[in-house]
Amino acid sequence: MATGNDGKLAPEIVHQLFEQHAAELRAFLTGLLRDHDFVDEVIQLTFSKALQSGNQAKEETRKGWLFKVAYHESMALLRRSKIDKKSLKNLCHTTAVYWTEKPEHQLLENENIEQVRQALSKLPENQQEVVIARIYQNKTFKEIAQEYELPLGTVLTRMRIAIKTLSKQLDNPAENR
Repeated sequence: MATGNDGKLAPEIVHQLFEQHAAELRAFLTGLLRDHDFVDEVIQLTFSKALQSGNQAKEETRKGWLFKVAYHESMALLRRSKIDKKSLKNLCHTTAVYWTEKPEHQLLENENIEQVRQALSKLPENQQEVVIARIYQNKTFKEIAQEYELPLGTVLTRMRIAIKTLSKQLDNPAENR
């Protein structure tokens, strides 16, 4: 039987699908995403989805279903990545340090740095770790995932949530005191 009692696709079937189609799926995703970390994440998401709802596809259309899911997951990941980059860029501009001789500019710079520190300290510890590792230690998301023994998707999600929270706090500093 292809599905378990709960209607999910049996793990052995998903494993078999992985064995049969992962290489071809990886080639497709590499051409689409051009980023091996993203490819790994999308493959993980695709086969996780196959476990959860792969029973929706007929046996003869499962390969096509996998590619469709992978394509949609890729597009979602690219959208999130674009938003993360934009948020990070905005955060950098919010806290940008402009060198100047005037003391009032140095005072403003110090105040901005302090606002970022305070906002960062209000984040949950797991989000703080990711932000500090990415921004201040200049580590890649893959390095962070390996260091904390987390899935890449978890690291990316923590960063996205942290950036969103920090941006909101820095845009409205009076509301967050």
